[in-house]
Amino acid sequence: MTKTLYLMRHGQTLFNELHKIQGVCDSPLTQKGIDDAKKVGTYFKQNNVNFDHAYSSTQERASDTLELVTDLPYQRVKGLKEWNFGLFEGESEKLNPKFDPKIGSLGDFFVQYGGEGADQVQQRMVKTLTNIMQQPDNENVFVVSHGGAIYLFLKNWIPLEEIVKHVELHNCSVLKFTFSDDVFNYEKTINVTE
Repeated sequence: MTKTLYLMRHGQTLFNELHKIQGVCDSPLTQKGIDDAKKVGTYFKQNNVNFDHAYSSTQERASDTLELVTDLPYQRVKGLKEWNFGLFEGESEKLNPKFDPKIGSLGDFFVQYGGEGADQVQQRMVKTLTNIMQQPDNENVFVVSHGGAIYLFLKNWIPLEEIVKHVELHNCSVLKFTFSDDVFNYEKTINVTE
């Protein structure tokens, strides 16, 4: 049986607007973040996209986004949280290391500063989303998570060059996947706010 996952990045936050590193630390949604999340909810209604289950990261920016998109009851799941950037949390994005195009991420850079490595985040996201989709009643699922965590999850399923060419992961972007035999297949990205 093929199932469907709609995986959404949370709405814009104060730290996004201020260009601050935001992983495990949290900040509130901006008015733009609120308005954009509502637009996604309208898109789903207008296109008759209905969910049987919903999940969000335990971080407030994700659960607040979910509540603006749907009034479906949902579960908060720690495995969906954002990458932990350690001592870089709350600092200027200008302090981020350079992206390594050979590995397609920042690798283990943040581990030395008390954060997580890219592989650790990727494995956590793959395990968590696989467990969610394996639930017998979960056929059309809505999940709200975070940019870094979603990127690393996607990177597990499609080549880096395809991500660079075809996927824009803005705040409130929604990635649609099909799920069958424990494999996620990326279908498309829904961007209704850009």
